[in-house]
Amino acid sequence: MTPYPEIRRLLDEIYGPEEGRSALERVSVLLQRFPARPAAKPQRFSEKDVVLITYGDSLRRPGQRPLQAFRDFACTYLQGLFSAVHFLPFFPYSSDDGFSVMDFHAIDPALGTWDDVRAVGDTFDMMFDFVINHFSAQGQWFADYLADAPGFRDLAIAVDPAQDLSQVTRPRALPLLTPFQKQDGRTIHLWTTFSEDQIDFNYHSLDVLEKMLAVMLRYVENGATMLRLDAIAYLWKQVGTACIHLPQTHAMVKLFRAVLDVVAPDVILVTETNVPHKENISYFGSGTDEAQMVYNFTLPPLLLHTFVTADACVLTEWAATLHLPSEQTTFFNFTASHDGIGVRPLEGILPAEAVAALARHAEAMGGRVSYKSNPDGSQSPYELNVTYVDAILGDPAGEDAGKFMASQAIQYVLPGVPGTYIHSLIGSRNWTAGVSETGRARTVNREKPLVEAVVAELETPGTLRAGVFDAYRRMIGLRRRQPAFHPNAAFEVLSVDPRIFAIVRRTAGQSIVALTNISPQTIELAADACSLSGGEVDLVTGERPAVQGRLLLKPYQFAWLTYAGG
Repeated sequence: MTPYPEIRRLLDEIYGPEEGRSALERVSVLLQRFPARPAAKPQRFSEKDVVLITYGDSLRRPGQRPLQAFRDFACTYLQGLFSAVHFLPFFPYSSDDGFSVMDFHAIDPALGTWDDVRAVGDTFDMMFDFVINHFSAQGQWFADYLADAPGFRDLAIAVDPAQDLSQVTRPRALPLLTPFQKQDGRTIHLWTTFSEDQIDFNYHSLDVLEKMLAVMLRYVENGATMLRLDAIAYLWKQVGTACIHLPQTHAMVKLFRAVLDVVAPDVILVTETNVPHKENISYFGSGTDEAQMVYNFTLPPLLLHTFVTADACVLTEWAATLHLPSEQTTFFNFTASHDGIGVRPLEGILPAEAVAALARHAEAMGGRVSYKSNPDGSQSPYELNVTYVDAILGDPAGEDAGKFMASQAIQYVLPGVPGTYIHSLIGSRNWTAGVSETGRARTVNREKPLVEAVVAELETPGTLRAGVFDAYRRMIGLRRRQPAFHPNAAFEVLSVDPRIFAIVRRTAGQSIVALTNISPQTIELAADACSLSGGEVDLVTGERPAVQGRLLLKPYQFAWLTYAGG
């Protein structure tokens, strides 16, 4: 009997029967080296799941390794609130704040060691970044490629620049090909989707497949319970196609899933695809064979549009579509990340003028706008580079956490697992000085403050950091105690008022009506219009807000209404 039949089937599909046999031999050797472990969790997802997104050195303390400083802060302030930590790339790198990886198997010594990483894993589940599409032009792997070293000759994708590449989808306003010189003096042009320092892997090569599967298993061995597949949509290249979402790319995601199902079935694949919603959710596959979680990329820009316009109609219509293909899958809901607010996911949802208005808003709030190249030679907004705090507050001098927390409350009541970026959690503003230092727009949301300076503000009543942080802690602690907020709990989105986002979440033992006023006005509603009887308690305030069948919501107030005891 053929070992690993599903893995064999996928390898045959990707590489053909003959090369598929060779691939299976290599994969089998890897799997035999890795001790399989049974699934330990009775269910994959829980209402207690909340993820913190951070760099290894987002918080610093002089004289201490950053990963240790983070662990100290997390164990003091975040334990019992966040179930997991998503570490953005913490490997040796040459550019792009970690995403040009020079050594996939090592921890950047400027951050710490594998022991430091595993120490965080003693308290929290961990998501690692699996930078799967490209590698650094300054690492040893690329040096071996240029030298035609055995096992590295086909690592990259060399293309004749005379070929017609006009169909290729471009996420950046940068050249697709970059010239390099091989050790023997030949000039070659290599595929570089994201920058000249980020060389795309050639997954047609079994050497690449074997190397990256070994990397994946190394991460699992060191405590990863979730793997973020960075830029996965661009993984497979085929000249003459758009080179995005190709069938081979989906087959590769299925292959990674099949390998993990053999050795570590608890590990969750999370796809990162900053693309329109329909394309994004295609990475769920059938609901059982691809990613268990996908980044909900439409949420950040659409939520921002909602607050900028004080109109929840489009958000309400879109949220009603958030159904999942199976209980084995769910959304990874986020509003802010280390990158900016991608606007491509708004294609087909908002008109171009509405996207342009968001770009103008971001710039007015002290941010920048990044652009991408289109096939016709034009450019269009790709990403808004601004902290989510500044983007939502709408007033660079604003210090009131209420409006910002209203946006976060919507994220936390949607079906899926919420993820919060550390600079949202601690109420960070635009780091414009950092942008001036690096010349990169994304730096605006990547400040690396000292732990003590942040803690001093968190513990000072009246500061924005304290207001945001305390509100997050109350909201997260409350959410984690509600079965109706299970990522896969049933939901119904209600249309009650253009200024209100309303959703009902239900399990067998609990029903919650979550209402958020996204406007600066006080709004009065009829209780029955919100599926309320009038006797519900607001979990947020502990009060019964409905009086004589009417319900008042103050500006930017959110209410989670349920009967006492469920």
